Amino acid sequence: MRSITVDLGERSYPIHIGSGLLRKIGERCREAGIPLRSPLLVVSDSEVAPRYLAEVEASLHEQGYSVVSHVIPAGEASKSLTVYEEVITTAIQAGLDRSSAVLALGGGVVGDLAGFVAASYMRGIGFIQIPTTILAHDSSVGGKVAVNHPLAKNMVGAFYQPMMVLYDLDTLSTLPPRQVSSGLAEVVKHGLILDREFAYWCREHAEDLLALDAEALGYALERGCAIKAVVVGNDEREQGQRAILNLGHTIGHAIEAVGGYGKFLHGEAIAIGMAGSALLAAKLGRDQAIYEDTVSMLSALSLPVRLPAEYNEDELMDAMMHDKKFKEGKMTFIVPDSIGAVSIVNDVQQSDVREVIAQLKKEGSPW
Repeated sequence: MRSITVDLGERSYPIHIGSGLLRKIGERCREAGIPLRSPLLVVSDSEVAPRYLAEVEASLHEQGYSVVSHVIPAGEASKSLTVYEEVITTAIQAGLDRSSAVLALGGGVVGDLAGFVAASYMRGIGFIQIPTTILAHDSSVGGKVAVNHPLAKNMVGAFYQPMMVLYDLDTLSTLPPRQVSSGLAEVVKHGLILDREFAYWCREHAEDLLALDAEALGYALERGCAIKAVVVGNDEREQGQRAILNLGHTIGHAIEAVGGYGKFLHGEAIAIGMAGSALLAAKLGRDQAIYEDTVSMLSALSLPVRLPAEYNEDELMDAMMHDKKFKEGKMTFIVPDSIGAVSIVNDVQQSDVREVIAQLKKEGSPW
């Protein structure tokens, strides 16, 4: 088992990565001091629950916990205020109290939703992340929890750290290829922002990662989580450096919103956004090779780097105006300076962004 600590002083917590961790969840809850008298709520989705929920419930019951589960429909559409209210209702009916905990068993949607439930129920109760996708190696670490509004992604949420993250690699074996690629977008992102060597390693080992080779995937997830843990430890509430984790997300979130949170998976949208950020970098005077290398890394992981022609530029720009990174009439972008280093640029002109979007819709090289 690989273990990493997110260093936040008294609120520090471990990330455990390894095989067979689902069977030990009850023990981990006891070790964390969660009392047996308080019921636990496990939130999962319709794809994950049939595979893993019974094992998690059995582990908790073996340790003497009372457990109630709430299964949401799989997909981004469940990250809504309506579904949030339904989960809160389950928590109230089950009698969760201030010593209870919410366990998020699933991918990023489940983690974000369940985390926001934990953050807001009785003004905050315990929260444990049990990610079951590669993508969730990013969203399960750092304490950003939220639901979407029809006008903007993640607009309603909080900073709320989990008590621990338990990452059972065995759950990744059932992921379909498209979900694997989507998750690897956030893995390579961590290299692109802060670790040049790791970014190129991801390209060189793309075939192994796509095949879910245990050694390659274990290393990649550990490195990705470690990079994020360092960034979060330095800037928990995104007052400065943590914003670099948003590489590709300004355009990516707009793509998701315009597509109705269904056409592209999150990692696919972020991949296109990262290609766009690299295009913007070239427009702002950085080396054009950054774009070429970024695209080659994403393409090696079977990720898209182009926008479909039918995406409307005005709709995308409007979606970006509702993004939290839009301030005082100017747009904030994370712009690569090189592979493995980025800058936070706060005064990006809307005309430049519109041109980048237009270039992303063109076939072939934009140069």
